Amino acid sequence: MSYLGCEEARDHSGRPPLVAAVDDARVCARQGTTIVVTPVRFEYGEPHIGLGTSTPRLSWRIENAEADWRSDAYEIECVRGGIAESFVADSGEQVFVPWPFAPLRSREIVQVRVRVASQGRWTAFSEPSAVEAGLLEARDWSAHWISPSSLGGLNDGAPWLFRDVELDRAPVRARLYVSAQGVYEFSIDGVKVGDEVLTPGWTAYEHRVRYQSYDVTELISAGRVRLGALLGNGWFRGQLVSPGNRSTYGDRLALIAQLEVTDIDGSTRIIGTDEEWRATKSPIAFDDFYDGQCTDLRRVLDGADAEPVDVVRNDVHVEAPTGPGVKVTDVVPARRILTTPSGRTVIDFGQNLVGWVRVHVTNGRPGQRVVVRHAEVLEHGELGVRPLRSAKATSEYILAGSGPHVLQPTFTFNGFRYAEISGVADLRPDDVDALVVGSALERTGWLQTSDSNLNRLHENVVWSMRGNFVGVPTDCPQRDERLGWTGDIQVFAPTAAFLFDTDGFLSDWLRDLAAEQKSDGGVPYVIPDVLRNTDPAAAGWSDAATLVPDAVYRADGDVGVLARQYGSMRAWADKVLALSGESGLWDTGFQFGDWLDPTAPPEDAAQAQADPGVVATAYSVRSLRAVADAASVLGHIADAQWYRAQERRVADAFVRAYVDADGRILSDCQTVYALALCWDLFDTPDQRAGAGARLAELVIAGGLTVGTGFLGTPLILDALTLAGRSDLAYRMLLQTACPSWLYAVSMGATTVWERWDSMLPDGTINPGTMTSFNHYAYGAVADWMHRVIGGLELVEPGYRRIRVRPEIAADTPIGHAHVRHRSPYGDIDIVWRQDAGEVSLALEVPYGVTADVWMPGDRAAHTVGHGRHEFHCALPARAGR
Repeated sequence: MSYLGCEEARDHSGRPPLVAAVDDARVCARQGTTIVVTPVRFEYGEPHIGLGTSTPRLSWRIENAEADWRSDAYEIECVRGGIAESFVADSGEQVFVPWPFAPLRSREIVQVRVRVASQGRWTAFSEPSAVEAGLLEARDWSAHWISPSSLGGLNDGAPWLFRDVELDRAPVRARLYVSAQGVYEFSIDGVKVGDEVLTPGWTAYEHRVRYQSYDVTELISAGRVRLGALLGNGWFRGQLVSPGNRSTYGDRLALIAQLEVTDIDGSTRIIGTDEEWRATKSPIAFDDFYDGQCTDLRRVLDGADAEPVDVVRNDVHVEAPTGPGVKVTDVVPARRILTTPSGRTVIDFGQNLVGWVRVHVTNGRPGQRVVVRHAEVLEHGELGVRPLRSAKATSEYILAGSGPHVLQPTFTFNGFRYAEISGVADLRPDDVDALVVGSALERTGWLQTSDSNLNRLHENVVWSMRGNFVGVPTDCPQRDERLGWTGDIQVFAPTAAFLFDTDGFLSDWLRDLAAEQKSDGGVPYVIPDVLRNTDPAAAGWSDAATLVPDAVYRADGDVGVLARQYGSMRAWADKVLALSGESGLWDTGFQFGDWLDPTAPPEDAAQAQADPGVVATAYSVRSLRAVADAASVLGHIADAQWYRAQERRVADAFVRAYVDADGRILSDCQTVYALALCWDLFDTPDQRAGAGARLAELVIAGGLTVGTGFLGTPLILDALTLAGRSDLAYRMLLQTACPSWLYAVSMGATTVWERWDSMLPDGTINPGTMTSFNHYAYGAVADWMHRVIGGLELVEPGYRRIRVRPEIAADTPIGHAHVRHRSPYGDIDIVWRQDAGEVSLALEVPYGVTADVWMPGDRAAHTVGHGRHEFHCALPARAGR
């Protein structure tokens, strides 16, 4: 039997750490072990240079462990300044393990590796992971914020700020730290620094702004070095709220940058932004996220006609990011070139996406104008721009000469499948492609089934998430409203956390939510808050304060996000209690309600079937429950007991006011039953059974179409499943008549739509103002698909314990499914198939995870640990159907 370990005793030989790692691996190989400890991950994995904490938590995975192997200790080795230090703990933990050494200093570089043991026998060390701390203290910044003295006005285009420096020798190490109010693109001697775009991203600018850290050693040589930065409007000064409103946060763009070059003798020179920098016009004559960009390539960045800059006072907190930046993550080729009825040339990329169109012009002429207009759909054969509302979504280029030219924007982005291009003759498909832009999140979740339409729906959900996770989680990426709506991410967070590693991304966004929260606990409807409502409180939207941290914690086991957000979570719960008063019912004030349910008229998306008081009070219970759960996890026992009591009080009030003895609920529509069933808002089993039966009646009466909006849709299939009617849930999911998820698929959708009928059957765009073709809210159904079709449900946070229970019966219309999720402990893989009255299931469980497996018809679970497992059973009939 291949066994664990390596050495009985820990290594204290004084061998150089990397040599020791090689030696340990050789010992393991001789002893036949197959166990591998993966390299350490610091915090959320990003960034590796410029880490923003002095005490990063550590995580690792254990691979190839045999079924009877159990870790009971770990050793972490840290090499700092060439000296190794070690920490040993009698613990089997491996996710978000506390930093055991002295805190990191600003700019400090360390290497860390780990090994684990079972019963005193040690594995080899992991490969070492390096991390470099950023500027952790405000005093680390000697650079100043600067702004062009006279350039860079609202109508001046993007200014270029630059400075020349002289270096005697090429440095042995060089780091650049940079941020902006606006968005920037930094270059050294004309070479772009880094691969991120639209930096530093969007934050609550009154409270904080992110900075990026770059290793620029290879870009700097001896002699004169030119540092330069283009400054665009971005979210800071671009149109965000309404047409013409282009100075939400301020009327001046600003830059802060600090270059630190270390010589071979160990001395460091710091070149920061100050009054010695200069500003000039750039080729970008206009830039705006909604309207687009105009680039005049006849302008050159030579520093001529440079003007002074002002050193400006700015007390905003500058901090490192906690998640990945926005990057070009994919390239999509043109699928075909169309000629519209009006004679225009349109490129079809075959996929609704977010990013840039790149045009290659081989032969141009000075002054030639190339114009690119964007849209998600065609309407009657022409570019369908009506859903863009006021957004022009147009990039224009003025050529400098005969070419060749590669045309793409810098400081804008668009949501589109189609691009109308004018000004280029004889355009070929090879001349055009689309660059997909978004936060560079790691993919962690996949689902394939025997139904091609469901597979397309799942891919649509993925693409909508990719298109709307651009620095912040937005509602849509194309029209004049690309805002961080709290209701959208609240319902979608569990799906998002399955599909991608969102821990750092959402943790960062939640910092802004807490910063923007009102003193009385009210939570703005969009984060960052550019709507500036004075007393924001809306069920399902403001509940993002409690339910998004809860979703992040459950998906990744990150207690830290609960600890950081706990004050915000409590503040919102207390606000809810104040709004509901002694009655316990939140039935007054403004509500978005079950936004955009199918009966809502085009002009009033809030006019839903579900009674707003029923919806708001149900959400009150759900938020109070989340706060009580968080308090329990964090050890705040008195808080947990108090909020649990308040949860019961409000739930009792809900039943008394809204639920009849037979389970009928006020307003009697799909959404109210979905909320009550999923959140168990009943006093008696008879009420619960009656509510389930009534929901089934409503679904059947509705022809198995969806009757829910933003708040009911994520729960409707779960409610049917809980009511014992997963047969109806499957039939509703597979429905193609409108309103349904597959209606959009049948109409050729490649992303999730905002309205069930964003496109009408005759190919006409819905006349409503809320008509986006890339809006992930209804894509929250993928969470049900992962758990019920795929059969993978987390039971304990971080997938420490899972339930494997695909819903399969003789009438299940799915023949097979394959779900995979990369949990903090490793990949969980489930494949099941039904064939000839038999069901087979293959399961792979990573080390650290326990699985309770329920095959169809089982009365008890089969509990298994890590390894590969197979199960077989006869396919049962569905009882009573």
